[in-house]
Order: sequence, then C-alpha cells, then structure tokens
Amino acid sequence: MGFRKDFLWGGATAANQCEGGFEQGGRGLANVDVIPIGSDRRSIITGKKKMYNFEEGYYYPAKEAIDMYHHFKEDIALFGEMGFKTYRLSIAWSRIFPKGDELEPNEEGLKFYEDLFKECHKYGIEPLVTITHFDCPMHLIEQYGGWRNRELIGFYKRLCRVLFTRYKGLVKYWLTFNEINMILHAPFLGAGICFEEGENEEQVKYQAAHHELVASAEATKIAHEIDPENKVGCMLAAASYYPYSCRPEDVWEAKKKDRGNYFFIDVQSKGAYPAYALKELARNNISIDMMPEDIEILKNHTVDFISFSYYASRVAAAEDSNVEKTAGNLFPTIKNPYLQASQWGWQIDPLGLRITMNDLYDRYQKPLFIVENGLGAIDIPDESGYVEDDYRIEYLSAHIQAMKDAVDEDGVDILGYTSWGCIDLVSAGTGEMKKRYGFIYVDRENYGEGTLKRTKKKSFNWYKKVIETNGEDLSNQ
Repeated sequence: MGFRKDFLWGGATAANQCEGGFEQGGRGLANVDVIPIGSDRRSIITGKKKMYNFEEGYYYPAKEAIDMYHHFKEDIALFGEMGFKTYRLSIAWSRIFPKGDELEPNEEGLKFYEDLFKECHKYGIEPLVTITHFDCPMHLIEQYGGWRNRELIGFYKRLCRVLFTRYKGLVKYWLTFNEINMILHAPFLGAGICFEEGENEEQVKYQAAHHELVASAEATKIAHEIDPENKVGCMLAAASYYPYSCRPEDVWEAKKKDRGNYFFIDVQSKGAYPAYALKELARNNISIDMMPEDIEILKNHTVDFISFSYYASRVAAAEDSNVEKTAGNLFPTIKNPYLQASQWGWQIDPLGLRITMNDLYDRYQKPLFIVENGLGAIDIPDESGYVEDDYRIEYLSAHIQAMKDAVDEDGVDILGYTSWGCIDLVSAGTGEMKKRYGFIYVDRENYGEGTLKRTKKKSFNWYKKVIETNGEDLSNQ
C-alpha cells in the first residue's frame, strides 16, 4: 500500500510567473508580459480589452517576477535540499522563438533551459516541462490573431521539434498546454485571443481550442518519434462539480458543467470529439473548421497520462441567480455552505480531490499526475524572513492524505504530485505577490518592492519529511 517507490514528489512553477528577464537573452515580448496587476487585469486576460504593449500607469509583474532567470541555481539547490524528485516548469516560447514564426531558434534561450535542466539533474531532479503555460509571442498575436489562426499549429510544431531534439536525454516528461480548458474563461491569457466587436466569441474560442488540440496531438507524435522514452501528458484545470441540491435539474447542470470541463481532455485522451460535445456545438451554431487530417492525428496520437490542477471543488445549479458566489481558479463558483474558504474565497475541499481523481481515472483509465495543488495565503514573515505557515501545512497534508486514499482505497494510478508555487511567485489570476503558495518566501511585494531574498518557511522542512517518507509522515512536528 502507499505510493509507488518511484513516485515523483516535487513542486511546480510557470515561466511567466517566476522567470522575469523579459528582454534578456534575446527573448521576445509575449502576451503574459503585457498583463498588468490591477482592475483592468481581468478584462485583458479575457480578451475584452486590448493591451499589446506596456502602457503608462500600469505595473507589469511578469517583467521581473521573482527573477528566477538569474536565481535558478539558488532555487534549484533549495528544491534539491527538500528532496524533490521532479520539478515542473515551463518554457517561455518567446525565449526560444522571440517572434514565434522564425525558422531558426534563439540559441541563448535554448542554452538557458539546457543549463537549468542540467542543474536539476545535478540534484537528481527529473524536469517535468510544460511546453506552453499560457505563453504566446506577441508577434503571433498581432500578425496572426493568436490561436484563432491555424498557422500557429505549424509554429508550435517547430517549437516542439526543437525542444524534443535539443533536450533529448534531459527531459522525459512533457505537458503540451497548461489548463487547456482555460481558453474558455481567459482566452487572451490561454490563447492570445482578443475579440473584435460583434464577433461570435464562442465560435472563436472553440476554433482556437481545436487548433490547440491538433497541435497537442502533433506534439505527442513528434515527441514519441524523437525519443520513444518521452511521456506526454495533457493538463486541465480540474475539480468535479457538486449539484447544489438533489433536485434533478441541479444534478443535470453539474453533469453538463463537468462535461464542459472534460471536453478537451476527452479529445486528447480518447482521440475524438465526444458525441455530447458535437451536439452541444451544433446546438449553439458553432462550426469547427477541421481538415481531414485532423481526425487522424487526433485519433492516432493520444496522450500518455492525464495531468491536472486542483485547488477547490465547484458547485452547479440549474438556476443560480439567487445563490451566493465565491471565487475560484480564474472563474467564480457557487458557495458551498459545508466548506471553509481561503483568504481569496477558494473553497477548501480535500475530499473533493479524491472525488476528482476517481472521476478522472474512471473516465480515462490512464495514469494521473497532480501538477498543481496549493494554498494561496498572505504570509507574514518575522524579522529574519521566516514564515510559520501551519495553515499551508494543514491544507497540503489533508490533500496529500486524500490523494493517498485514492491510491490505497480506490486503486487510482498516480505518477506524482507537484505542489503549486513551491517558491513564492506572481499569481496568474490576480497578478499579486502577496497571494503566496511557496515553501520558500521571496522578499517581493505586489509592485516590485523587496530584495528578492529567499527564506525557507516552516513548510519547507515539513515537505522535506513528506518526501523522505514517501508520503507516510504528514504530521506537523
């Protein structure tokens, strides 16, 4: 019983939330760079307000983030001290192809990640690499319209071929698109899409999603051709929906919401558009422009494993006009009266993780990988920078126990667990630094104040013990 002997314990980050160095090493401008903190952030990430460059009066946290570009050796040494078996990170597309459509990659960018991966291996850490974690070069958005344009499939394939070739032997685990379902909720962030007045936004989103799905299958094909040892996963923002009541209409609404969540993963894992999705698209007069070869590529190159983020469960009601809402991962949900919530309104539900794991495993019968899970909280350090984050330990301990129950009692096959934001970083949803997830405190505030000094929190040694015992000792001692 318990986790497999080769269970991949670790932590996760994304280039745009930690790397910085936005114009160093030949890197080009990306969508993630030009999303500011503040009241306009949501309208920009949803494609409602265009912001294609830096503007006066805004602060752009991704420009420097926590400057891992210059601190990665120090940070990976700390991950090694915790005993990480894996480290999930992402590639900044515009660091490899600054504009996105060049024929030749940027050697300085390739060398940066090569050095980073070698640093991981120095500590016995297996890199888990997200090819696209919301990054899209701004040139591809301005010239081609982002992922609404089919030409991006070819540019993405070129990126993948370069990555799989250059890092053969250094990277074995790959994810194609981070939280691919977020294209429906944050289309500029997820796919570089800005909407024109009067256009059918749902049509644009689903067409762009189709392009990403085909690109994902193409990436899987290339990965397996270049190195049969490569394992490629999809990635969704997961959380099963609970019906608000046992009223059949609420139960049905929860099922429909779950299907909306699983739709893209159904395609990536099973190799075809499911019948319910085709009916839904037709009902809404959404016509996906597919090439004949798309059907074959989707069918023949499905993913090896299912990765996902889980922070909180969700609630659905057929008529939710009179129900109280609360915050969630980039979009709100109905408040669950049986659950407590984080300082940002995300509902804390460890059993929901076990339920979600079972739903995913029952549906796909492929190994799972939890690649994001964590508690965003305001940490108050003492004079030396130390944070006594028992609330984070309590959250993570309960979720790891739920994951263990899914393995021991339900027979779910899981490859590993990477907690989100293992070092403090910029929040994707709000752009804040004060919403902290890490085992390592970074002296950095919302608008760039601070020394960037790294300090271990109480949770650092707790997680080190969890890894040492392969998840057997979760106590806060």
